[in-house]
Amino acid sequence: MAMMSAMQCNPVIKATYQRLLDAEKPKKVAIIACARKMVVILNSMLRDGVMWNENIARN
Repeated sequence: MAMMSAMQCNPVIKATYQRLLDAEKPKKVAIIACARKMVVILNSMLRDGVMWNENIARN
């Protein structure tokens, strides 16, 4: 459910989701890819002890 909200509100996740849809990926595949991206971002934030930074997350 967090991913469904992020796809609407978070510009980084929204752009990733739209890019995957534009590449003609199935919606379920795009959602799972975005969920994995979110987990990777959150894990790195915890590991490094930093707060959310949109510019860093875009990479």
